[in-house]
Amino acid sequence: MTRTYQVLVLNQISATGLKRLPEGRYVTGKDIAQPDAVLVRSADMHGMTIPASVQAIARAGAGTNNIPVKAMSSRGVPVFNAPGANANAVKELVLAGMLLAARNLAGALSFIQGLDVADPAMETKVEDGKKAFAGFELAGQTLGIIGLGKIGCLVADAAIKLGMNVYGYDPEITVDAAWSLPAQVRKAHSVAEVLRNSRFVTLHVPLVDATRHLVNAGNIDQMRNGAVLLNFSREGVVEEEAVLRALAGKTLGQYVCDFPSAAINGQPGVTALPHLGASTREAEENCAVMVADQLVDYLDHGNVRNAVNFPNVEMPRESAFRIAVANANVPNMVGQISTAVAQAGLNIHNMVNKSRGDMAYTLVDVDSAVSDAVIASIRAIEGVLAVRYLPLQAAER
Repeated sequence: MTRTYQVLVLNQISATGLKRLPEGRYVTGKDIAQPDAVLVRSADMHGMTIPASVQAIARAGAGTNNIPVKAMSSRGVPVFNAPGANANAVKELVLAGMLLAARNLAGALSFIQGLDVADPAMETKVEDGKKAFAGFELAGQTLGIIGLGKIGCLVADAAIKLGMNVYGYDPEITVDAAWSLPAQVRKAHSVAEVLRNSRFVTLHVPLVDATRHLVNAGNIDQMRNGAVLLNFSREGVVEEEAVLRALAGKTLGQYVCDFPSAAINGQPGVTALPHLGASTREAEENCAVMVADQLVDYLDHGNVRNAVNFPNVEMPRESAFRIAVANANVPNMVGQISTAVAQAGLNIHNMVNKSRGDMAYTLVDVDSAVSDAVIASIRAIEGVLAVRYLPLQAAER
């Protein structure tokens, strides 16, 4: 019998991505009561009752603040995202933000919109008024980048090509990101060093406890007079009250962000955009395709790529019979799982186990079919959060 998965779609997801879900085996909809998985973009899931049937959640974007990740971890449910899929879109918007600030474009546009087109002196007023919006060029300026993931690396590369000097800081830079980082980027050793040395500072970090109010009243005064702070990361990474005080005191020249709020909207020196970072057709398609592929690989084969709460675990299929186990990262779990399989007279063909923080994940391929009783015995092991039996369909063998 062919296995069918029900996928609840909470937002408008690119059709290109939805087409990656195999037709006939995957059913998508906005009113599915007992879904096997959830596809989401910006919908806030914290107030939702997430059915026990849900085996995975996939966010077509990078941030997962709208998903109750901790609660899903306790249920053994991976939360997938699409890191880097919208990186080029955000990079281009950061460049636009720097140009908005350097050339005073927001004020200039507002000035032009306020002119009376019927006024015969309009041309004279344009010539007289433009003096107030004289700016400066990006070439030769210093850009500080805090967070050197995919977006940060792309911004660094683009800025260097524009003739800028670049400082970079990321205490948790990955090996892949380090390889992608242009050699011309000067390594900073702290946030404070970036703030002190940069005319522009752009933030590209996730919002976690360690990065909340990363730029705050305690360090914003270290920025150069007239410096520009750009936040296309997350609203909470910057302490807005500190930004407004710094703008009022002329310590900070301009604040350009992608997160309008009641506190900063309309304030002098603030340019706020309506969360446009990933709002391009290309980015939406890239994100949808990436998470759809990850979702299918997980539901069909148990492989985990780019889950924010699970380790990355991928094991090629060498058997038609696979067991996937999510469990607490405690001693002897692998031994107990292996024992349960062996006691059922099953031979383990291949096995992989990895951990990430408090979470561990195990894939076990065996040489023959697995009974419900075996799955129940593994599920009964203390610390096991979720167990899935994933036999290949006849058409896939």
